[in-house]
Amino acid sequence: PNRKLIKSRKDLEGIKKSCQLTKFILDELNTIIKPGITTNEIDKWVYDTTLKHHAKPAPLNYKGFPKSICTSINEVICHGIPEDRILKEGDILNVDVTCIIDGYFGDSCRMYPIGNISQQAKRLIDVTKECLEESIKQLRPFDPINKIGDVISEIAKRESYSIVKMFGGHGTGNQFHEDPFIFHYKKNEKLMICAPGMVFTIEPMINEGSEECIILEDNWTAVTKDKSLSAQWEHTVYVNEDKIEILT
Repeated sequence: PNRKLIKSRKDLEGIKKSCQLTKFILDELNTIIKPGITTNEIDKWVYDTTLKHHAKPAPLNYKGFPKSICTSINEVICHGIPEDRILKEGDILNVDVTCIIDGYFGDSCRMYPIGNISQQAKRLIDVTKECLEESIKQLRPFDPINKIGDVISEIAKRESYSIVKMFGGHGTGNQFHEDPFIFHYKKNEKLMICAPGMVFTIEPMINEGSEECIILEDNWTAVTKDKSLSAQWEHTVYVNEDKIEILT
């Protein structure tokens, strides 16, 4: 890695603070997300809460994105724009939150079941979370970042799910998106090593059906081409001297 990807102690303190606010917001959303709420109402709550904690929502006006969070429902893979759509029993929702405190970024997303969901939807959510957690658990300092995609590919293949290849994780902390790009699928060539001091996101997007996706006319919302369900979980992680530390 380029030396600028290695975070200083001061950077790390700032990034951790932002990550903890993002985690707090995602935790609190468990109390407000339920059937009958709209994604616009969730967006407003996150916006107000972020400002109350003297932070800014990173997605708002980022490259023209109009809202403070991404809300991706059912067949939406990522970058769904909050609107007046009412969430109903059986939906699955991904909420992606990134806070900025003093110029430092904390990025994470989670899945939220809306009321009672089908067994197949629950399985997809659980397996996607397993993809994230196992890829972090098996990664070691100085491993090539290929290991992330290797672990995720193994789990997705076992369940006959597909991995979205159009999007990936990314370095973060001092900017919203930094190097390196994190592939969530198996790559044959050896990629950058994860050296102590690096901060990046791991955020697998797993589809029940085909990996193919379409970007809608709003130029943001990515949906599965076959309308199958999609799930995503994300953490920001820090490469410590001896382990991978989850910051969110």
